[in-house]
Amino acid sequence: MTESATGSAHAPGALSKRLTGIVLTQELIVAVAAAVLFVVFSITLDNFLSAGNLVTLVRNVSVLGLLSLGMAVVVIGRGVDLSLVAVMAVSMTLSIVLANHGWPFPAALAVGLCFVIVVAVILGFLVAYVEIPSIFATLAIASIVYGLGRGVIADLDVNNVPSGLDWFLFLGRGRILGIPVSIWLFGLTSFVLYLFLRRTGLGRFIYALGDNLQTARITGIPARPIIVLQYILSGTMAFLAGAVTAASVASMNMRIVNSTVIYDVLLVVVLGGIGLSGGRGGVRNVLVGTVLIGLLLNAMTIMDISYTVQNLIKSAVLLLALVVDALLNPRDEQTAQQGDI
Repeated sequence: MTESATGSAHAPGALSKRLTGIVLTQELIVAVAAAVLFVVFSITLDNFLSAGNLVTLVRNVSVLGLLSLGMAVVVIGRGVDLSLVAVMAVSMTLSIVLANHGWPFPAALAVGLCFVIVVAVILGFLVAYVEIPSIFATLAIASIVYGLGRGVIADLDVNNVPSGLDWFLFLGRGRILGIPVSIWLFGLTSFVLYLFLRRTGLGRFIYALGDNLQTARITGIPARPIIVLQYILSGTMAFLAGAVTAASVASMNMRIVNSTVIYDVLLVVVLGGIGLSGGRGGVRNVLVGTVLIGLLLNAMTIMDISYTVQNLIKSAVLLLALVVDALLNPRDEQTAQQGDI
């Protein structure tokens, strides 16, 4: 098993260049860029440091970060999950609709989580056992899930959280020690996922699959169940992101499925330094990528840049990040034959 499979290799996405004794990595470059942008925006944008804007920035960063953690798990295992946003929106809508029909909200949340797990198992089965390329399987599942949400589960795009659920709204609006609860949740989830990926056998198996699937199978790693596990973890992250979103605005809008959020998530993962060829990267890459993209999105909103132009800028940055990833982490023959991304 290679060093990247065990997680003990040099920093992911490394540019393999030393500058004054410091290893120059994609992760470090993105972190420095985020710090510079924060300073620049603080000086040049009037409302950037306002309390209201910082709260909005923190909330958006936490949701984007949770989704990106889920995407990272799948990408490290050499896959992709384009169903994240649909799963997030529809699972939380299901919970809200059940609660509005008289279900106790904890039970409604449990049903929503079960829905996520069922979808993840089906998706993992299609990728691992039927061997459908993940990009096509997740696109199809995303469409099916959204169709269920809009055609069966709910009559409206926007569904409001029932009144009297202050404990739930605390997830999106509350503070602990002056820090928004959503950031605490993102931080805790990041720490747990870091321990899982780096300190457990299952986590190392995910790296091994991404590094070399055939070698992992030869060494006795249960490749197919591990692939299913990746999508369960990814779906769980999406459910948590949906909970924070719904708690922040006391509702869930299923129209978010038709937005560009999933591309923002991909941008975080790739720009942060998690190679699409698999077996590289980790939670730290997600953290720096989330901060950078969160700052960019927030600044473009303050500058009143049109939605179309924002999409143009994000698409250009994503394309550039993909080119950089292709140069730093070239696809091998096995990856190209799999055609899973």
